[in-house]
Amino acid sequence: MGRLLAIDYGKRRCGIAVTDPARIVATALATVDTRELIPFVKDYVAREKVDAIVVGWPTQLDGTPSDSTRYIRPGIGALRKQLPAGIEIVYFDERFTSTLAHRSMIDSGMKRMQRRDKAVVDRMAATIILNGYLESRAYGAFPSQSVNPSSDNNL
Repeated sequence: MGRLLAIDYGKRRCGIAVTDPARIVATALATVDTRELIPFVKDYVAREKVDAIVVGWPTQLDGTPSDSTRYIRPGIGALRKQLPAGIEIVYFDERFTSTLAHRSMIDSGMKRMQRRDKAVVDRMAATIILNGYLESRAYGAFPSQSVNPSSDNNL
């Protein structure tokens, strides 16, 4: 069984999280400049067995895609073309992950200046996305929690 990798895709930076090989625990892996995402992921999947990549899919409160999807679609489409065959890309609703990341930072006692580090927030958001995906699979909520942007031809 391979790992799952999660991406919190942003215009400037992408937070990345990964599971252990048994897919029990999700941990923050890195924050990379968006321009470096493809080389980073290609290098990682060359070193580690990865079965799927979970991409945070930003939605509005009513469930419709947010404006951010206009740059996520082409970015992930370009990544898909560079990946080895067999690595699935799954989209997962990422509503409130940044808010949850900030709340987690406060709850853990991080100082205000530490919480301003956007790279930390991006890594934590990716971890929250991956944990949400794992929980949805464990509790059978996967079909209602996953997102299928298959109507986009760029993917």
